[in-house]
Amino acid sequence: MLLWTGAAAFTAAFIWNAWPRRDAQGQAHCPACEDTIKLVQDLVCESCEVSVLDMKDLAVAKRAKKLGVRSVPAVAINGQLAGCCEGRGPAEAALRAGGVGQSLR
Repeated sequence: MLLWTGAAAFTAAFIWNAWPRRDAQGQAHCPACEDTIKLVQDLVCESCEVSVLDMKDLAVAKRAKKLGVRSVPAVAINGQLAGCCEGRGPAEAALRAGGVGQSLR
């Protein structure tokens, strides 16, 4: 009996942890994406424009595929996939080398 109770509790905990978290607007949380958004927002200059796009949007997914995005989070700078995002997640040094935080003027 104890074994079956433990197995049921383990299964319930696994499902609970695997279930995507959603905010008040119904958006799933992505801790890696949130960290990347914060990193980029911390690096950008005042005149820089930052857009956060949701891969669940079909148009966004098609655009990402054209850019060569193979995993998320990914960052594009001036319409080009940042070198840091070709295969692995973004890194501050690669973002800076790509131009994040530098004014376009």
